[in-house]
Amino acid sequence: MNLKKKIKKELIGTSDYPSNKIFTISNFITFTRLVLTFVFLYLFINNENRYVALAVYAVAASTDWLDGQIARMTKTVSWLGKMMDPVVDRALLFTGVLGLVGRGELPIWVCALIIGRDVYLACGNLVVRHFHKRPIDVVYTGKIATALLMSGFSLMLLGLPIVDGPHLVDASMTMLPGLNGQPVPLGIFFVYGGVIFSMITAIVYTAKGAMAIKHAIQHPEDEDVDFLNPEIDDSDDVRDPDTATAHGGVE
Repeated sequence: MNLKKKIKKELIGTSDYPSNKIFTISNFITFTRLVLTFVFLYLFINNENRYVALAVYAVAASTDWLDGQIARMTKTVSWLGKMMDPVVDRALLFTGVLGLVGRGELPIWVCALIIGRDVYLACGNLVVRHFHKRPIDVVYTGKIATALLMSGFSLMLLGLPIVDGPHLVDASMTMLPGLNGQPVPLGIFFVYGGVIFSMITAIVYTAKGAMAIKHAIQHPEDEDVDFLNPEIDDSDDVRDPDTATAHGGVE
């Protein structure tokens, strides 16, 4: 039987204790970003004006930080938003990746790594959720990876500016454009940075998932706590919310 975690009312809507609200400004922005993703994909694959498609992509990418900031400032962080945000980020990244690969402007190994990492994390999440009920929070390295990749893809879609790459590998290494000395759009270097942070993020999530599973096995009673539907404490006394975890405020 699930127990409801007893917490102070003013904590609901914070990052630690998301609410169950659906209709919030931040969720609306997240949903709008998803719609813009499909608008961009339509324009791009139908060879519409490249710069119009880029403008749509850039607007969608730039709102990635906005919804989270608004949710935290207004204390309207929700479970729906926490689940939707990474999904929409991935959708936006995938459309940019697949479009550039289809046009031969991005090495296919970049596409394989990014999509492969997400498949790995999705499978890992299913394993973790079998033991650990509360979703693992988004990590900052993941946000950095997303920002670098979106910036890089936006610049690559634009195709400007073109810069001479450093001669770090032999010129025959065409799978590493830019690093082999050939002129490339500046965005490719942002993409390389994003790939590196994406791999770091996968390692961090793996470690956090392993720790969550270990804790769940050692303390199965903690997994009975209903994080999605906490019990609101309207009393005036201020207590550490982690010390009152069951009905009746047992401490």
